[in-house]
Amino acid sequence: MKLVTIVMPTYKRDLIYVKRAVESILSQTYTNLEIIIVDDSPDSYSKRDEIESYINSINDPRIIFIKNEKNLGGSLARNVGINMATGYYTTFLDDDDRYLPEKISAQVEYMESTDLDMSFSNILIMTMNEKLIDVRNYDNVSSFENKEFIKYHLMRHATGTPTFMYKTEKLQEIGGFDDAIMGQEFYLMLKSIEKNLAIGYLNRYDVVVYKHKDDAISKGENKIIGENLLYERKKKYYHLFTNSEIAFIKMRHYVVLAIAHRRNGNYLGFFLNLVKAFICSPLQMLKEGFKFIKKVIEQRRIYSSNSNSND
Repeated sequence: MKLVTIVMPTYKRDLIYVKRAVESILSQTYTNLEIIIVDDSPDSYSKRDEIESYINSINDPRIIFIKNEKNLGGSLARNVGINMATGYYTTFLDDDDRYLPEKISAQVEYMESTDLDMSFSNILIMTMNEKLIDVRNYDNVSSFENKEFIKYHLMRHATGTPTFMYKTEKLQEIGGFDDAIMGQEFYLMLKSIEKNLAIGYLNRYDVVVYKHKDDAISKGENKIIGENLLYERKKKYYHLFTNSEIAFIKMRHYVVLAIAHRRNGNYLGFFLNLVKAFICSPLQMLKEGFKFIKKVIEQRRIYSSNSNSND
């Protein structure tokens, strides 16, 4: 069993969530692990010592606990762990999410059997009371040939940081995460494609990501600024796309902005961006909306069935 490094940054998170995340790592069927927890909270955070005490109480030699002297942000905090990683593979977990028990074993087996530099998989998105509200899967990827996959990523975002697994040497070679306001996982995948890493997709749901009502990343001015910066980056690749594909990218951008404005309570911005999205590509907007609803309903049924059978 090759050593696998899990990098988990934590920032001003309640112990109950950190505990859930850590326990999901310790419950993995794959046991040859190196767990690097990077505490990026400020000294003023009242629960910082509580987190450290909990990690120390586990008394597991596989855990390396690092306290940053100053807040670096999610990207650079992960890079601290990446630079320290000694595992053959490196993967990630956020401090309020969790793995299902076979996440690492299944992904390592897939990486080994295909000799990939990097792989990603699916995500279940839930409320804090375990209600499934969304899924992320990429079973419509038609090709991992460089030009085709970069087009897919720019249009659909092949992302999900906790699903990413890299050969550590390859991840270190490309420099880890860029320091961006948001969309760090998008830029990391984009860089991985541009660096011609061998990338594959494992069609499994082994990661649960939780949505908080007060999630600062999914709303606020930085979200809107970050989305606009990301959109400007995409324009540099427009020469790869047809007019219809460019219209799709624009439509998706305005839909995301509409959602961000709604979360901020700016209903005028919400409405205006929805109108812009519809004007860009009305048929694709309706098609994607129906596809999303169908997908969530189907996955809720499957997840509910699996949960009942496990009971």
